[in-house]
Amino acid sequence: MQLILGSSSPFRKSLLEKLAIPFSCVSPDIDESALPGESITALVERLAVEKAKAAANMVEGPALVIGSDQLCVVEEEVCGKPLTRDKAIAQLQRSSGKAVTFYTGLALYNSQSGRCQSLVEPFEVRFRQLSDRQIAGYVDKEEPFWCAGSFKCEGLGIALFESLNGRDPNSLVGLPLIALVRMLEAEGLDVLA
Repeated sequence: MQLILGSSSPFRKSLLEKLAIPFSCVSPDIDESALPGESITALVERLAVEKAKAAANMVEGPALVIGSDQLCVVEEEVCGKPLTRDKAIAQLQRSSGKAVTFYTGLALYNSQSGRCQSLVEPFEVRFRQLSDRQIAGYVDKEEPFWCAGSFKCEGLGIALFESLNGRDPNSLVGLPLIALVRMLEAEGLDVLA
């Protein structure tokens, strides 16, 4: 059975490559709007499932399809991808000295059986107290415009933090590999075999 990553994210692709198993990528296009009254955790889990199922419809034959979605929350407000330098700086100024929680939804859909496993993996980042000069310097060096929270923890972004707290640091980048390995095993795919 083929393995499909339902994502156009180069970061998720890079993470999945760590497992050293063959896979293909497709880019599902879904409406990512929240439903009325939908919680953050319910939203990211639903979107992960929808991405996996939409990606399954884009490939022929039986497949295990991975879907993932992530939101960053600062003081109970969702922070998206900044897209611009000014917005990245503003996000980091807001996060300075605070705890920021990332919620990553993960789904594995078996297109043959219709079985879908899903979960939400939280991960907390505590930012150092940062000066405006440090923030601007960081943004100019790494240009994290396509990253929720305006940083790349796999690069210089690690210098922004006081501490990290969570089960799987890969979830911070957008794909919780520890949980994914267990889901794959439940579908008969042992990455260590």
